[in-house]
Amino acid sequence: MLKDFAKLQTFIMVIKEKSFSKASAKLGISQPAVTQQIKFIEDYLDTKIVDRKKNGIILTKEGEDLYRIALRLEKSIHSSEKELLKIINKEFTFVMGSSFSIGNYVLPNYLGEIKKRIDNEVFMNVGVSSDIVEQLEDKKIDVALIESPIFKDGIIYREWVEDELVVFSNQPLKKNLTADDLLTFDWICRDEESHTRKLTAEVFEEMGVQCNIFNVIGVLASTTAIKESITHADKNAERPLVSIMSRHVIKSEIENGTLYESRLKNHKISRHFYIAYLKERKHDAFVDNVVNFLLSLHKI
Repeated sequence: MLKDFAKLQTFIMVIKEKSFSKASAKLGISQPAVTQQIKFIEDYLDTKIVDRKKNGIILTKEGEDLYRIALRLEKSIHSSEKELLKIINKEFTFVMGSSFSIGNYVLPNYLGEIKKRIDNEVFMNVGVSSDIVEQLEDKKIDVALIESPIFKDGIIYREWVEDELVVFSNQPLKKNLTADDLLTFDWICRDEESHTRKLTAEVFEEMGVQCNIFNVIGVLASTTAIKESITHADKNAERPLVSIMSRHVIKSEIENGTLYESRLKNHKISRHFYIAYLKERKHDAFVDNVVNFLLSLHKI
């Protein structure tokens, strides 16, 4: 069985996720395939290793022993892969694709560490999520970081960090805004095809308001253009100029007091960023190193 470590990797993922279905999603394989691989291990060892309960997965005594062994093997294999990469000393450019908010405001902080981990150059493409996924399918990029999960066959999607969308302005705002408060602002909105716009519209609908009744003075496609427009707006205007943006984009401005944020009363506009890569490369050492590093960043 050691010649086929993939089955033990499946076992490790099942235990970490405490769920066959969640493990299948993380591994990019079907749930029956996960079940079949666990059964193979049990048949091979002639013993039961997991019990499926209503509240999750429970290891048997033999399963606990196997889990400890599997973790040691995994660590050893990862270490060996790094040594192998040093021997190969393969020089190439690792290309990452990302949507605008991630590529312009999140990923640049970690490119140096990614470069160090794979010991190669890292290049970054930035675009809308749909274009980035197409580039991934066309093998023009190695790993994609996107704001909206545009699901396609042949691609593994890993849920990454949580993002929150907030109302912001260059004037102080109430901590929590009601539907009536939203009508007292001038607005800059994202274009209608934007994932941010669609998420926001859904929450506004829950609040009983429609975007078409706002006093919209502009519609922009670029997060940078919106941020700059708000930042340089008249700070003494009777009606504050506002928009909705990822907290990652305006984090430094909020901290230094250049911009102010507010949330919607009794509502939270949240989403997850996703890591995506081709299923055929799920055992690629370079992809694996980058993905594992990104997943280790639990809170950005």
